[in-house]
Amino acid sequence: MAKFWVCAAGAGLFLAFLVLHSRFCGCPVLRNFAFQISWRTEKILYRLDVGWPKRSEYFTGATFCVAVDSLNGLVYVAQRGDNIPKVLVFTEDGYFLRSWNYTVDTPHGIFAASTLHEQSVWITDVGSGSYGHTVKKYNSFGDLVQVLGTPGKKGTGLNPLQFDNPAELYVEDTGDIYLVDGDGGLNNRLIKLSQDFMILWLHGENGTGPAKFNIPHSVTVDSAGRVWVADRGNKRIQVFDKDTGEWLGAWNNCFTEEGPSSVRFTPDGKYLIVAQLNLSRLLVVAAPPVGSIGDCSVISTIQLADQVLPHLLEVDRKTGAIYVAEIGAKQVQKYAPLNSSVSSFGS
Repeated sequence: MAKFWVCAAGAGLFLAFLVLHSRFCGCPVLRNFAFQISWRTEKILYRLDVGWPKRSEYFTGATFCVAVDSLNGLVYVAQRGDNIPKVLVFTEDGYFLRSWNYTVDTPHGIFAASTLHEQSVWITDVGSGSYGHTVKKYNSFGDLVQVLGTPGKKGTGLNPLQFDNPAELYVEDTGDIYLVDGDGGLNNRLIKLSQDFMILWLHGENGTGPAKFNIPHSVTVDSAGRVWVADRGNKRIQVFDKDTGEWLGAWNNCFTEEGPSSVRFTPDGKYLIVAQLNLSRLLVVAAPPVGSIGDCSVISTIQLADQVLPHLLEVDRKTGAIYVAEIGAKQVQKYAPLNSSVSSFGS
Protein backbone atom coordinates (compact mmCIF):
# COMPACT_ATOMS: atom_id res chain seq x y z
CA MET A 1 0.00 0.00 0.00
CA ALA A 2 1.30 3.45 -0.86
CA LYS A 3 1.30 5.95 1.96
CA PHE A 4 1.29 9.75 1.64
CA TRP A 5 1.78 12.57 4.13
CA VAL A 6 -0.59 15.38 3.18
CA CYS A 7 -0.94 18.76 4.87
CA ALA A 8 -4.43 19.84 5.85
CA ALA A 9 -4.53 22.61 3.26
CA GLY A 10 -3.69 20.29 0.38
CA ALA A 11 -5.55 17.17 1.47
CA GLY A 12 -8.85 18.15 -0.12
CA LEU A 13 -7.33 18.92 -3.51
CA PHE A 14 -5.34 15.69 -3.51
CA LEU A 15 -8.38 13.61 -2.66
CA ALA A 16 -10.41 15.31 -5.37
CA PHE A 17 -7.72 14.53 -7.92
CA LEU A 18 -7.71 10.84 -7.01
CA VAL A 19 -11.50 10.61 -7.19
CA LEU A 20 -11.55 12.12 -10.69
CA HIS A 21 -8.69 9.88 -11.75
CA SER A 22 -10.52 6.78 -10.58
CA ARG A 23 -13.68 7.78 -12.44
CA PHE A 24 -11.90 8.33 -15.73
CA CYS A 25 -9.75 5.21 -15.62
CA GLY A 26 -12.33 2.97 -13.97
CA CYS A 27 -9.91 1.70 -11.33
CA PRO A 28 -10.43 1.75 -7.55
CA VAL A 29 -7.47 4.01 -6.91
CA LEU A 30 -8.57 5.19 -3.47
CA ARG A 31 -8.34 1.70 -2.02
CA ASN A 32 -4.62 1.63 -2.74
CA PHE A 33 -3.69 4.66 -0.68
CA ALA A 34 -3.56 5.52 3.01
CA PHE A 35 -3.57 9.14 4.10
CA GLN A 36 -2.11 10.64 7.24
CA ILE A 37 -3.28 14.22 7.39
CA SER A 38 -1.44 16.66 9.62
CA TRP A 39 -3.46 19.62 10.85
CA ARG A 40 -0.44 21.29 12.41
CA THR A 41 0.41 24.66 10.94
CA GLU A 42 3.41 26.84 11.71
CA LYS A 43 3.76 30.55 11.34
CA ILE A 44 6.33 31.60 8.76
CA LEU A 45 7.93 34.61 10.42
CA TYR A 46 11.28 35.07 8.65
CA ARG A 47 12.83 34.93 5.20
CA LEU A 48 16.45 34.44 4.24
CA ASP A 49 18.10 37.64 3.01
CA VAL A 50 20.14 36.22 0.14
CA GLY A 51 21.76 39.62 -0.46
CA TRP A 52 23.56 39.65 2.90
CA PRO A 53 26.46 40.09 2.88
CA LYS A 54 27.07 41.66 -0.50
CA ARG A 55 30.25 39.63 -0.92
CA SER A 56 30.78 36.40 1.02
CA GLU A 57 34.48 35.91 0.19
CA TYR A 58 35.39 37.87 3.32
CA PHE A 59 34.46 34.76 5.33
CA THR A 60 37.81 32.98 5.31
CA GLY A 61 37.56 30.93 8.50
CA ALA A 62 35.06 29.20 10.75
CA THR A 63 32.49 31.83 11.73
CA PHE A 64 31.77 31.21 15.41
CA CYS A 65 29.81 34.26 16.51
CA VAL A 66 28.08 37.46 15.42
CA ALA A 67 27.07 40.70 17.16
CA VAL A 68 24.86 43.59 16.10
CA ASP A 69 25.33 47.23 17.04
CA SER A 70 21.79 48.33 16.24
CA LEU A 71 22.50 51.89 17.37
CA ASN A 72 25.11 52.39 14.65
CA GLY A 73 23.91 49.84 12.10
CA LEU A 74 27.01 47.60 12.35
CA VAL A 75 27.43 43.82 12.32
CA TYR A 76 30.54 42.15 13.78
CA VAL A 77 31.57 38.63 12.81
CA ALA A 78 34.34 36.72 14.63
CA GLN A 79 36.01 33.81 12.86
CA ARG A 80 38.76 31.30 13.58
CA GLY A 81 41.70 30.28 11.44
CA ASP A 82 45.38 30.82 10.81
CA ASN A 83 46.66 34.02 9.22
CA ILE A 84 43.20 35.52 8.74
CA PRO A 85 41.44 38.57 10.20
CA LYS A 86 39.59 37.43 13.30
CA VAL A 87 36.92 40.18 13.35
CA LEU A 88 35.00 41.43 10.31
CA VAL A 89 32.82 44.54 10.39
CA PHE A 90 29.85 44.94 8.03
CA THR A 91 26.97 47.35 7.69
CA GLU A 92 23.51 46.00 8.39
CA ASP A 93 22.97 46.19 4.61
CA GLY A 94 25.86 43.80 4.04
CA TYR A 95 28.69 46.07 2.93
CA PHE A 96 32.14 45.20 4.25
CA LEU A 97 33.82 48.03 6.18
CA ARG A 98 36.99 46.75 7.85
CA SER A 99 38.64 43.92 9.74
CA TRP A 100 41.02 43.56 12.68
CA ASN A 101 43.05 40.88 14.38
CA TYR A 102 44.70 42.50 17.39
CA THR A 103 45.00 40.41 20.58
CA VAL A 104 42.32 37.95 19.43
CA ASP A 105 43.35 34.31 19.72
CA THR A 106 40.34 31.98 19.38
CA PRO A 107 37.03 33.84 19.56
CA HIS A 108 33.96 32.02 20.83
CA GLY A 109 31.32 34.65 21.69
CA ILE A 110 30.91 38.32 20.79
CA PHE A 111 28.60 41.11 21.93
CA ALA A 112 28.20 44.73 20.82
CA ALA A 113 27.34 47.08 23.68
CA SER A 114 27.20 50.57 22.26
CA THR A 115 25.82 53.76 23.76
CA LEU A 116 25.51 57.29 22.39
CA HIS A 117 29.00 57.97 23.74
CA GLU A 118 30.87 54.72 23.12
CA GLN A 119 31.00 51.85 20.61
CA SER A 120 32.11 48.69 22.40
CA VAL A 121 32.66 45.11 21.30
CA TRP A 122 33.18 42.32 23.83
CA ILE A 123 34.79 39.00 22.85
CA THR A 124 35.16 35.77 24.83
CA ASP A 125 38.45 34.10 23.89
CA VAL A 126 38.97 30.37 24.45
CA GLY A 127 42.44 30.13 22.92
CA SER A 128 45.43 28.50 24.56
CA GLY A 129 47.81 31.27 23.53
CA SER A 130 48.81 34.47 25.28
CA TYR A 131 45.37 36.06 24.79
CA GLY A 132 43.25 33.04 25.65
CA HIS A 133 40.83 32.34 28.53
CA THR A 134 39.80 35.98 28.72
CA VAL A 135 36.87 38.27 28.12
CA LYS A 136 37.98 41.42 26.30
CA LYS A 137 36.47 44.76 25.45
CA TYR A 138 37.41 46.58 22.23
CA ASN A 139 36.32 49.69 20.44
CA SER A 140 34.83 49.43 16.94
CA PHE A 141 38.27 49.61 15.31
CA GLY A 142 39.82 46.82 17.38
CA ASP A 143 41.70 48.79 20.01
CA LEU A 144 41.86 46.81 23.25
CA VAL A 145 40.13 48.63 26.11
CA GLN A 146 39.68 46.09 28.92
CA VAL A 147 40.73 42.53 29.77
CA LEU A 148 38.92 40.30 32.28
CA GLY A 149 40.60 37.08 33.39
CA THR A 150 44.23 36.02 33.37
CA PRO A 151 45.53 36.14 29.77
CA GLY A 152 46.83 32.78 28.61
CA LYS A 153 46.02 31.00 31.87
CA LYS A 154 42.84 29.09 32.60
CA GLY A 155 41.52 28.80 36.14
CA THR A 156 38.62 28.74 38.56
CA GLY A 157 39.58 31.70 40.76
CA LEU A 158 37.30 34.58 41.63
CA ASN A 159 39.87 37.04 43.02
CA PRO A 160 41.38 37.66 40.61
CA LEU A 161 38.69 36.40 38.28
CA GLN A 162 39.76 33.53 36.03
CA PHE A 163 38.03 31.73 33.16
CA ASP A 164 38.33 28.46 31.31
CA ASN A 165 36.72 28.54 27.86
CA PRO A 166 34.31 31.44 28.54
CA ALA A 167 31.46 30.87 26.11
CA GLU A 168 29.44 34.08 25.80
CA LEU A 169 28.28 37.25 27.51
CA TYR A 170 25.40 39.71 27.48
CA VAL A 171 25.86 43.35 28.46
CA GLU A 172 22.89 45.44 29.59
CA ASP A 173 22.52 49.13 28.84
CA THR A 174 23.35 49.76 32.52
CA GLY A 175 26.77 48.19 31.98
CA ASP A 176 26.01 45.06 34.02
CA ILE A 177 27.53 41.94 32.46
CA TYR A 178 26.25 38.35 32.42
CA LEU A 179 28.87 35.70 31.61
CA VAL A 180 28.62 31.97 30.97
CA ASP A 181 31.98 30.36 31.60
CA GLY A 182 32.61 26.76 30.69
CA ASP A 183 32.41 25.62 27.07
CA GLY A 184 33.79 22.24 28.06
CA GLY A 185 36.39 23.62 30.45
CA LEU A 186 36.94 23.52 34.20
CA ASN A 187 34.03 25.84 34.97
CA ASN A 188 30.28 25.54 34.58
CA ARG A 189 29.05 28.84 35.90
CA LEU A 190 26.93 31.93 35.36
CA ILE A 191 28.37 35.18 36.69
CA LYS A 192 26.86 38.64 36.96
CA LEU A 193 29.34 41.52 37.08
CA SER A 194 28.70 45.19 37.81
CA GLN A 195 29.85 47.85 35.38
CA ASP A 196 33.05 48.17 37.42
CA PHE A 197 33.55 44.36 37.18
CA MET A 198 32.63 43.39 40.74
CA ILE A 199 30.87 40.03 41.17
CA LEU A 200 27.23 40.65 42.08
CA TRP A 201 26.13 37.01 42.13
CA LEU A 202 27.24 33.66 40.78
CA HIS A 203 25.95 30.15 40.15
CA GLY A 204 28.73 27.71 39.48
CA GLU A 205 28.74 23.95 39.70
CA ASN A 206 28.62 21.06 37.27
CA GLY A 207 25.44 19.03 37.58
CA THR A 208 21.86 18.46 36.47
CA GLY A 209 19.95 20.08 39.33
CA PRO A 210 18.54 23.62 39.48
CA ALA A 211 21.20 26.32 38.98
CA LYS A 212 23.79 23.72 38.00
CA PHE A 213 25.18 23.49 34.47
CA ASN A 214 26.74 21.25 31.89
CA ILE A 215 28.26 23.52 29.23
CA PRO A 216 26.44 26.83 29.75
CA HIS A 217 26.80 28.12 26.20
CA SER A 218 24.73 31.29 25.77
CA VAL A 219 23.03 33.92 27.94
CA THR A 220 20.50 36.68 27.38
CA VAL A 221 18.20 38.95 29.41
CA ASP A 222 14.55 39.80 28.76
CA SER A 223 12.63 42.99 29.47
CA ALA A 224 11.00 41.41 32.56
CA GLY A 225 14.35 41.10 34.35
CA ARG A 226 14.93 37.41 33.73
CA VAL A 227 18.26 35.85 32.72
CA TRP A 228 18.03 32.95 30.24
CA VAL A 229 20.90 30.47 29.93
CA ALA A 230 21.34 27.83 27.23
CA ASP A 231 22.42 24.88 29.38
CA ARG A 232 23.50 22.94 26.34
CA GLY A 233 24.83 19.72 27.86
CA ASN A 234 21.74 19.33 30.05
CA LYS A 235 19.41 19.94 27.07
CA ARG A 236 17.52 22.76 28.74
CA ILE A 237 17.22 26.51 29.25
CA GLN A 238 17.46 27.77 32.83
CA VAL A 239 15.97 31.05 34.01
CA PHE A 240 17.11 33.35 36.83
CA ASP A 241 16.11 36.66 38.39
CA LYS A 242 18.61 39.24 37.15
CA ASP A 243 18.71 41.21 40.42
CA THR A 244 18.96 38.43 42.98
CA GLY A 245 20.17 35.48 40.91
CA GLU A 246 17.25 33.40 42.20
CA TRP A 247 16.49 30.32 40.10
CA LEU A 248 13.05 30.72 38.51
CA GLY A 249 12.64 27.55 36.46
CA ALA A 250 13.76 25.64 33.40
CA TRP A 251 12.59 24.52 29.96
CA ASN A 252 13.53 21.08 28.71
CA ASN A 253 10.49 19.83 26.79
CA CYS A 254 11.64 21.42 23.50
CA PHE A 255 15.13 19.96 23.62
CA THR A 256 14.77 16.19 23.80
CA GLU A 257 16.79 15.77 20.58
CA GLU A 258 19.49 18.31 21.30
CA GLY A 259 20.22 21.09 23.73
CA PRO A 260 20.17 24.80 22.86
CA SER A 261 23.40 26.45 21.74
CA SER A 262 22.21 30.09 21.53
CA VAL A 263 19.38 32.21 22.93
CA ARG A 264 18.20 35.72 22.02
CA PHE A 265 14.88 37.58 22.31
CA THR A 266 13.11 39.48 19.57
CA PRO A 267 12.89 43.26 20.14
CA ASP A 268 9.23 43.12 21.15
CA GLY A 269 9.96 40.37 23.67
CA LYS A 270 7.32 38.03 22.22
CA TYR A 271 9.69 35.33 21.03
CA LEU A 272 12.91 33.65 22.05
CA ILE A 273 15.11 32.57 19.13
CA VAL A 274 17.02 29.37 19.91
CA ALA A 275 19.74 27.67 17.85
CA GLN A 276 20.32 23.91 17.91
CA LEU A 277 23.79 23.27 16.58
CA ASN A 278 23.88 19.68 15.36
CA LEU A 279 20.28 19.71 14.15
CA SER A 280 21.07 22.81 12.04
CA ARG A 281 17.81 24.31 13.24
CA LEU A 282 16.44 27.53 14.70
CA LEU A 283 13.39 27.55 16.95
CA VAL A 284 11.06 30.50 17.43
CA VAL A 285 9.64 29.99 20.92
CA ALA A 286 6.83 31.91 22.62
CA ALA A 287 8.11 33.99 25.53
CA PRO A 288 6.22 33.36 28.79
CA PRO A 289 4.31 36.13 30.56
CA VAL A 290 5.80 37.97 33.50
CA GLY A 291 5.59 35.90 36.66
CA SER A 292 5.50 32.55 34.88
CA ILE A 293 8.04 30.30 33.17
CA GLY A 294 5.70 27.48 32.10
CA ASP A 295 6.73 25.13 29.31
CA CYS A 296 8.52 25.77 26.05
CA SER A 297 6.12 26.30 23.12
CA VAL A 298 7.56 26.35 19.59
CA ILE A 299 5.77 28.77 17.27
CA SER A 300 7.93 28.29 14.19
CA THR A 301 11.13 26.60 13.02
CA ILE A 302 13.79 27.50 10.49
CA GLN A 303 15.40 24.34 9.20
CA LEU A 304 18.83 24.95 7.74
CA ALA A 305 20.72 22.60 5.42
CA ASP A 306 22.53 19.62 6.92
CA GLN A 307 25.91 20.37 8.48
CA VAL A 308 25.36 24.15 8.45
CA LEU A 309 25.76 24.04 12.26
CA PRO A 310 24.40 27.31 13.70
CA HIS A 311 26.67 28.06 16.65
CA LEU A 312 25.61 31.45 18.03
CA LEU A 313 23.15 34.05 16.81
CA GLU A 314 22.14 37.66 17.38
CA VAL A 315 18.93 39.61 16.86
CA ASP A 316 18.98 43.24 15.72
CA ARG A 317 17.19 45.22 18.42
CA LYS A 318 15.80 47.70 15.87
CA THR A 319 14.91 45.66 12.80
CA GLY A 320 14.37 42.27 14.41
CA ALA A 321 16.62 40.57 11.85
CA ILE A 322 18.36 37.37 12.95
CA TYR A 323 22.06 36.89 12.15
CA VAL A 324 23.31 33.30 12.43
CA ALA A 325 26.98 32.32 12.71
CA GLU A 326 27.34 28.93 11.02
CA ILE A 327 30.54 27.03 11.78
CA GLY A 328 29.78 24.24 9.33
CA ALA A 329 28.95 26.46 6.36
CA LYS A 330 31.62 29.00 7.42
CA GLN A 331 29.35 31.97 6.89
CA VAL A 332 26.86 34.27 8.58
CA GLN A 333 23.33 34.40 7.24
CA LYS A 334 20.64 37.01 7.85
CA TYR A 335 16.94 36.26 8.30
CA ALA A 336 14.60 39.23 7.99
CA PRO A 337 11.19 39.33 9.68
CA LEU A 338 8.25 39.10 7.29
CA ASN A 339 6.16 41.64 9.15
CA SER A 340 6.42 44.28 11.83
CA SER A 341 5.04 42.01 14.56
CA VAL A 342 8.52 40.64 15.24
CA SER A 343 10.55 43.72 14.43
CA SER A 344 9.04 46.54 16.47
CA PHE A 345 11.35 47.86 19.17
CA GLY A 346 9.27 48.53 22.23
CA SER A 347 11.63 51.00 23.87
